[in-house]
Amino acid sequence: MDAAVLTEPGTPTFASFDDPVPADGQVLVDVRVAGVNPVDVAIAAGVFVTKPPFPSVAGREGVGTVDGRRVYFNGCVAPFGSMAQRTLVPAGSLFDVPEGLDDGLAVACGIAGLAAWLPLQWRARLQPGETVLVLGASGVLGTIAVQAAKVLGAGRVVAAARDGDALRRLTDLGADATVQLSDDEPVADLAGRIRDAAGGGVDVTIDPVWGTPALAAMGAARRGMRHVQIGHSAAPAAELVAGGFREAMVDLLGYTTRHVPGDVVARGWAELTGHAAAGRITVDVERAPLAEVAHVWARQVASAHRKLVLEP
Repeated sequence: MDAAVLTEPGTPTFASFDDPVPADGQVLVDVRVAGVNPVDVAIAAGVFVTKPPFPSVAGREGVGTVDGRRVYFNGCVAPFGSMAQRTLVPAGSLFDVPEGLDDGLAVACGIAGLAAWLPLQWRARLQPGETVLVLGASGVLGTIAVQAAKVLGAGRVVAAARDGDALRRLTDLGADATVQLSDDEPVADLAGRIRDAAGGGVDVTIDPVWGTPALAAMGAARRGMRHVQIGHSAAPAAELVAGGFREAMVDLLGYTTRHVPGDVVARGWAELTGHAAAGRITVDVERAPLAEVAHVWARQVASAHRKLVLEP
């Protein structure tokens, strides 16, 4: 079958790979679209918790069919991956895709979408009327988080990112205010701009960036703010100042979907994709044939603001 094959750490190549044959407890999926994510890049580079065997097929998530049933999957049976015509997944791990929901948008609701929805709803327990700050809002996760916060009842949503054009797009998607980030602005100045945009302070922060933006967000916290830490695309470290962090009584909450109970993930998937199917949550999707995997991979490494998907 055609596949995106890893023979060493780095970028997969378009090549032929052995067809998967399901064993007990495994399901064969005919892949319709495969998502491309930062985690795929990290896994392929060998810098993630999960290390790929060689050779293997790249990719974790996708939408496909099983006996005519359209399903979403995340996590394949090694050495198979999602970036191929067919793959193997553990039985019982499939989620139904709602009727009318586009394949690409369904994939966007997976790794990225759940990492936006569940931190707001389940980890931070967002309350109606609260103010939400989304850092790194120009990415797929951030774009979904802005819209999800509104769906979940946030009174005010502030989108923060470096890309001014992306911020204007996020205003159209429901952001009440935006903050353009820069690399050299002092933390105190950025905190002041965030506080002003939030109308006095932030109740919940969704943070896939860490570094200076995270420190500024805590500097703009209302007492009892929940700061949900998802990733560190800006920096792996941030020097917290004890006094300000303590005075605001900030709750710093780590988050990764792989440690969320299965029933919570399943419920979150159903709720998020239901809103997406109803048009309340959308993402720009960029499609490419599987044969262009190397080009699409480079786009992901360069931090694409659209959801990238490959079509076998």
